[in-house]
Amino acid sequence: MNLRGIISISGKPGLYKVVGQSKNSIIVESIDSNKRIPAYAKDRISAIEDISIYTTEEDIPLKEVFTNIAKKENGENCISHKESLNKLENYLGEVLPNYDRERVYPSDIRKIFQWYNMLNGKGLLTIEEEKVEDKIEDAVIVEDEVAEEKEVKKPKKAPAKKKTTTAKAKKADKTEE
Repeated sequence: MNLRGIISISGKPGLYKVVGQSKNSIIVESIDSNKRIPAYAKDRISAIEDISIYTTEEDIPLKEVFTNIAKKENGENCISHKESLNKLENYLGEVLPNYDRERVYPSDIRKIFQWYNMLNGKGLLTIEEEKVEDKIEDAVIVEDEVAEEKEVKKPKKAPAKKKTTTAKAKKADKTEE
């Protein structure tokens, strides 16, 4: 599941994909309508891959919650975000049993299911891609570590010796001229 480049902008509905950058803003494209708009530094932007859900133990990344929903629904859409709050809380309890019921607000629960259905509807949530991408990322990290080790093992060159001139050598040079 690759959520890179997908963001949420506070005060604007839906999710957006980062498509470019300009001098004072980034250019984002709405996942729903494919309409492009600028997002400025004053906008509160949150990357979906950085969002996590409070649990009674430790925070769980939204990516893992989406993976759990996808496994439960066999890759299909889940319950609508417009269902009653009790149904949504029960469903989230099935997918993430230890979520913190005091710190996860109803609006957050609705967003989880709305975003999941939106991303799944556009084909952006696939579990198989995650395994391949993780292997590629791990391979790149290993290659970088090997390259860093090689750089560390390179012997340093000895500093060049300075030529020293003595007073006799200077006088000899002057007499030759």
